[in-house]
Amino acid sequence: MRRFLLAVLFLCQTVSAWALKPSKEWIGTPDAVGLRYQTVSVTTPDQAALTSWIIEPEANVPDQHTTMVLAYGDFGNMSYYLTQAKALASAGYRVWLFDYRGFGHSSDFVIDAQRLYYQEFVVDLAAVLADARRRFPRNRTGIIAFSMGTIMGAEVAATGRPDFFVAEGYVASPQRLVEYQLQSRQKVVTLPAEAATYANAAPRIKCPWLLIGGTADLSTPLADSVAVVRMARRRQKRQVLTFEGGHMQGMPTLTQAEFGDKYVWEVTRFLALKRS
Repeated sequence: MRRFLLAVLFLCQTVSAWALKPSKEWIGTPDAVGLRYQTVSVTTPDQAALTSWIIEPEANVPDQHTTMVLAYGDFGNMSYYLTQAKALASAGYRVWLFDYRGFGHSSDFVIDAQRLYYQEFVVDLAAVLADARRRFPRNRTGIIAFSMGTIMGAEVAATGRPDFFVAEGYVASPQRLVEYQLQSRQKVVTLPAEAATYANAAPRIKCPWLLIGGTADLSTPLADSVAVVRMARRRQKRQVLTFEGGHMQGMPTLTQAEFGDKYVWEVTRFLALKRS
């Protein structure tokens, strides 16, 4: 059963709908892949209830004393990211998975299937980050975001001051992404009004920021991540981790003995440099 679930999760690694396609049904729970966890609910300032899994570091590895809040993309729900969580927990990280409102078992929320994201998801991530800090005050607490989740990650990193921000498939311009979807797939995707000011977020991010991008990523080009690093001011500590592959193929590509182990090693190396 565990191998079957891991195989299903592996097939979900590169899925991005580039318009919201939530699922209410979990395809597994952390214990199904051998992870220790607890289920908690986080209440946002506007009273949305967000179901979350707090996944503990594996017992046989050194504890990193670091909590990673994972902001996923536009497809499925948090259960689709159990392989990422397992790779991180195997390296000693505590991983906080949560479902945005309208996803998984979190509060109901009316979603337009043509919308790229809702600003309410930024509120959701900010609430979870704050709760993680409250529960684990002695941990470093940061954000690891994938695909559409990098939009929320950037917004919260600009205002919520996490200890670090890791972003794979960074969306530098929602407007350009919408245009790309129209031209390449004849797919109409809409944006919230707040997307007009999204470009203001990146310059305000002061925490250490690792951007991870694939050389063959056409949706969120590697060049966008490189540009973010080049535009950094002296005290803005940023790096790019490059892999040979397309959108959301970082962990499958950066694998040696176990899924995503090289990927997580690179993240750990980056965080250690910024800690020293």
